[in-house]
Amino acid sequence: MFPIRRNRRLRTNEAIRSLVRETYITPNDFLVPLFIVEGKGVKEEIASMPNYYRFSLDLLKEEVKTLWNLGLKSVLLFVKVDDNLKDNKGTEAWNTNGLMQRAIKTVKDVCPEMLVMTDVALDPYSTYGHDGIVENGKIINDATVEALAEMSLSHAEAGANFVAPSDMMDGRIIGIREALDQSNFIDTGIMSYSAKYASAFYGPFRDALDSAPVDLVDIPKDKKTYQMDFANRDEAIKETEMDINEGADMVMVKPGLCYLDIVRDIKNTFNVPVAVYQVSGEYAMLKAAAEKGWLDHDAVMMEQVTSIKRAGADIIASYFAKDVVKLIG
Repeated sequence: MFPIRRNRRLRTNEAIRSLVRETYITPNDFLVPLFIVEGKGVKEEIASMPNYYRFSLDLLKEEVKTLWNLGLKSVLLFVKVDDNLKDNKGTEAWNTNGLMQRAIKTVKDVCPEMLVMTDVALDPYSTYGHDGIVENGKIINDATVEALAEMSLSHAEAGANFVAPSDMMDGRIIGIREALDQSNFIDTGIMSYSAKYASAFYGPFRDALDSAPVDLVDIPKDKKTYQMDFANRDEAIKETEMDINEGADMVMVKPGLCYLDIVRDIKNTFNVPVAVYQVSGEYAMLKAAAEKGWLDHDAVMMEQVTSIKRAGADIIASYFAKDVVKLIG
């Protein structure tokens, strides 16, 4: 007890603070989201995500080399699909020569050791911008699961190491696992977005992929019938348990900062790797505040990613990944 015990002795200078520090950030913590577009020589900055870009396949090669040289060994691929290829069933999603399939092969060709994860959801391919098939004004579950399984199989055939279903349909993990196993892709893993909330933080991401739900009569204008209510906590445990039982190798909480209680609950309950997606809105807020001079960008960035890991995340999907590893050197 005080005065024998003085906790401030362990905070006296940086040397002692670093010696007793509990949480460290390294390049191995990060999964890097990458946005891919058609074309050649394309590096488009996303207006609502300053200093983050969409890449055509030729420039994707250079970006992947850069990431690897920085010690970043895992990527999560997303594609921006041309409108003329979109339909209600997302059939372009399993085109063997589709943009996603070519992106997977591009990454593996230039850097075979890079871990490639792929987004599995229909919204980039949907005329309605929804993660599932729309029928009679509803997002139908079981037919969507069949489409997601076909999509996952196509990604595995192209060389993906993990598929990452982000759709929140019921039963999609077992549907994907069975489809992969039946085609002898038993080593292809699944990182499930198990606790994905219907959040207002996704806006810039939807700008990046032109995948926001359309505003039409009799079509849901949001994703609240399948993504989780942000007021719920216990539901996250139920969703995660079901996904693990169905074959998920890793689970994810999305978004990040507002859901760190969920991260800790899941980490304390289940013995699987837990990922957190630090989403586009979280990225955009800090960039905007730093641009105004209201916040110290690097200091807040490091505080944010450290808090995510401290909460229990084994993996951090973050648009700050390159900034962080350059800073920590």
